[in-house]
Amino acid sequence: MTSMTRPVSHAHFDRFVARIATSRAAVATAEADGFRVAIAGLPQFTGSLAAARDDLRALATAYARLGRRILDELHGTFALVIVSLDANELLLAVDRLGIETLCFGEANGEFAYASDANEVAASLRGPAALTLGTVGGLEPQAIFDYLYFHCIPGPATVYRGVTRLLAGHVLRLANGQVTVEPYWSPSYDETRRAPLPDLEREFLSTVEASVARAIDGATKPGAFLSGGTDSSTVSGMLGRVTGAAPRTYSIGFDAEGFDEIGYARIAAKRFGADHHEYYITPSDLVASIPTIAASFEQPFGNSSVLPTYYCARMAESDGIDRLLGGDGGDELFGGNTRYAKQRVFDYFDRAPSAVRASLRGALAPAFWSAVPIVKKAQSYVRQADVGMPDRMQTYNLLTRIGPETIFTPAFYAEVDPDGPMKAMRAWYARSDATTLLNRMLAFDFKYTLTDNDLPKVVTACRVAGIPVAFPFLDDAVVAFAERLDPDLKLKGFKLRWFFKHALRDFLPTEIIHKTKHGFGLPFGLWLQRDARLKELAFASLQSLKRRDIIRVDFIDRLRADLLADHAMYYGETVWVLMMLEQWLAAHGA
Repeated sequence: MTSMTRPVSHAHFDRFVARIATSRAAVATAEADGFRVAIAGLPQFTGSLAAARDDLRALATAYARLGRRILDELHGTFALVIVSLDANELLLAVDRLGIETLCFGEANGEFAYASDANEVAASLRGPAALTLGTVGGLEPQAIFDYLYFHCIPGPATVYRGVTRLLAGHVLRLANGQVTVEPYWSPSYDETRRAPLPDLEREFLSTVEASVARAIDGATKPGAFLSGGTDSSTVSGMLGRVTGAAPRTYSIGFDAEGFDEIGYARIAAKRFGADHHEYYITPSDLVASIPTIAASFEQPFGNSSVLPTYYCARMAESDGIDRLLGGDGGDELFGGNTRYAKQRVFDYFDRAPSAVRASLRGALAPAFWSAVPIVKKAQSYVRQADVGMPDRMQTYNLLTRIGPETIFTPAFYAEVDPDGPMKAMRAWYARSDATTLLNRMLAFDFKYTLTDNDLPKVVTACRVAGIPVAFPFLDDAVVAFAERLDPDLKLKGFKLRWFFKHALRDFLPTEIIHKTKHGFGLPFGLWLQRDARLKELAFASLQSLKRRDIIRVDFIDRLRADLLADHAMYYGETVWVLMMLEQWLAAHGA
């Protein structure tokens, strides 16, 4: 992007530092060679930047000499702001996975930036009320995207005129010109081959070193422990690195099919953990939903944020000063079931066109639909005929029901219903990977991690008052995964084959072979059983009716029919709409 703007104000720099400091996160500042520098997060300074570990002025000096090339030697998690003393030059950059954040916007010649979108929007909007369609006000397309994704993917934000700096991107303002570009993106070496024992040793040592870096500076670290392979690995490595019993924290649910705390106990026993558990109840949700919804800078609809919050709160009350999360393992090493599913469809894509045409013709007659196995084959061909990444959205609620039946005509007229798919296709096409798996992994770096999972964990931990780090997202682990043969990540249809094989002597066998679950929330089930939870949810839906965003008849049908027929599936829809209304109400809309 390019535009003309006035010199930046040092007031935004000062507010950035003050806001980070009050959120109990790490922030450092310095001034040298005509530049002011502020950096938040857990940065790692390498190469010519090594001196900045002890004196941040070295970073300002390096920038005066190297410019944006300093980002080649800056690793870890960070939000970096560098502004010249004469306010004519500005650099903003965030880490490679966007764990730390920066947002920016421009209105009436003023360039504003901050660690979150709220502050930028308030600066652009001034004293005006928060309304739809105005600069600094609500962006209709972003609200549509929220219903589509249950979050708002960057670079958009819920505010018109406010942009999120994407992961691995840098913004530079100089001579009145603003440019935004990537300084890093996933890049896959799909030709590298190495002996399996050598790869396993490298992997284990890399993960162990990443855990050591993640707890650097912490005096009492702990770890989330869901009982899955990722959190169990991080917990075990935490014990190995510290030489002490790892402190681990788990959430349980009194709901069949959701409670997996038994696996967490297996991992805790294996590693001799100082283990802590908490069982969430519907009453916990009623007590915390308004707070959690309001705490996000924009609407956020991933319901597992509540278990994450209670887990982090438990750790904070125990005196933990940094909590380690296992996020990223699936998106690095091929652990999501959709990777295997899409490989099945890929076989059809790669078949000769004549074979595909013959199969379509053979399955075309309508009478075949009465035969279950043929009906399944027809469904397979229909899905296989849809290109990537569109095929991954086959079961999206908006596409299945039809957005025109959900949104009011007036609101729907303001949005592009194909906007989400256009953005996903563009991002999917950016990858330099040639294999289907690595292209999906690169896609999920953004849409699963940066846009969804990481804001969930970071915000939940911030509200609980505890810093969080992600060892699997350490730059060295990411680089190892980029070089790993994709056929070792997904071997046939075996998810995370290399990951599990390398950890076969480290993790309990039960965890190696368990199916993925995590901190899923039985909201739909509880909504049917708990009167107070239902009252909160339905009151939110009733309030949402007045906003002319969601059709009244859809909300009524959701409450009266859809939820009763499919509590788990449409319970998620109730959650997403409830959290939207809770956020809007909390932010004065």
